[in-house]
Amino acid sequence: MSVEKTYGEINAKIKSGKAVVVTAEELITLVGEKGLSKAAQEVDVVTTGTFAPMCSSGAFLSLGHTTPRMKMQKVWLNGVAAYTGVAAVDAYIGAAELPEDDPLNNNYPGEFRYGGGHVIQDLVARKPVRLKAVGYGTDCYPRKAIDTTITLDDINEAILFNPRNAYQNYNCAVNLTDRTIYTYMGMLKPNMANANFSTSGQLSPLLKDPHFKTIGVGTKIFLGGGVGYVAWNGTQHFPSITNVGGQELGGAGGTLAVIGDLKQMSPRWLVGTSFLGYGATLSVGIGIPIPILNEEIARYAAMKDEELFAPVVDYGEAYPSFTPGNLGYVSYADLKSGKITVKGKEIITSPLSSMPRAREIASNLKEWIQKGEFLLTEPVKTLPSPADGVIAHSIKED
Repeated sequence: MSVEKTYGEINAKIKSGKAVVVTAEELITLVGEKGLSKAAQEVDVVTTGTFAPMCSSGAFLSLGHTTPRMKMQKVWLNGVAAYTGVAAVDAYIGAAELPEDDPLNNNYPGEFRYGGGHVIQDLVARKPVRLKAVGYGTDCYPRKAIDTTITLDDINEAILFNPRNAYQNYNCAVNLTDRTIYTYMGMLKPNMANANFSTSGQLSPLLKDPHFKTIGVGTKIFLGGGVGYVAWNGTQHFPSITNVGGQELGGAGGTLAVIGDLKQMSPRWLVGTSFLGYGATLSVGIGIPIPILNEEIARYAAMKDEELFAPVVDYGEAYPSFTPGNLGYVSYADLKSGKITVKGKEIITSPLSSMPRAREIASNLKEWIQKGEFLLTEPVKTLPSPADGVIAHSIKED
């Protein structure tokens, strides 16, 4: 018997407390026990989760007017510059921004890097943050400088807006050179002595809906411990389907732009993160519910780590001018086992994403839905899918 459900029908079951909600991992177990068709009939919503560094993140802050008023031309928060070309007291703090006097700017590998992601975490944790601003002065905005301390609750609006999050399926990074390199994928030892990856595999939100049948503009999500929404496709959104041995195995490069109220979020799920020799970023917790509208959606949502593959990429000589999967593909089952084999060599693997945190997010979102506190939203616009053949463009030198 074919399964066809609607968002309205599923939301009605959520409101009445009758919806069947499982995490993506629980769905895999259920399909193994009862088969795909029976599981698709029984389950209404599948929850997913990921918690990993996501550099393309930041927050719009409407700081509030001073007395007398001031047009803030330049703003620093705990010494980290925020972009101010928006309005008089509005600024955008980027997660990867570093203080201007940071030694990394002088090619010093360094250790801990305090950057924009740490400012965002400090704000969410309600810690005092030093605000320094300068302006050129106008008749309507005569003040030229301020140096004070603020907290998140002193700010009029604080909006987390991340242009590129929840990468569908990121690279497994290795280093073929004879020197240690420092990257946004962590430290990579010479001669493929280690491999780092950063996707939660069978819990990864976009791997569970690779054709974007349910995830689109307006989709309601778990974001940073609060409620957020998909605002658009993310930058560098190049969805495709990985085929290994002729089998369709899930997406490669879809991303999401997401938005939410920073004041509702938690420092547990927005964590300033530092990479040796690279810089600062923000680790973000995201969970997305997938309504089981039909059996096809259930089939993708039930894909296992053994069926999902990451491209192995050399970040030494080949990056950034590389071909995805230039060293082949490895399954998430192998990646999570702690060892993979590439070019006949056994390599130790390490995740940059946290599986325990991803499971916690999926479980939290499941609980919200079961309690009737979180209803599903039908997308108002679909996102580009692998069938659309989106092409990546590169900057060309004159």
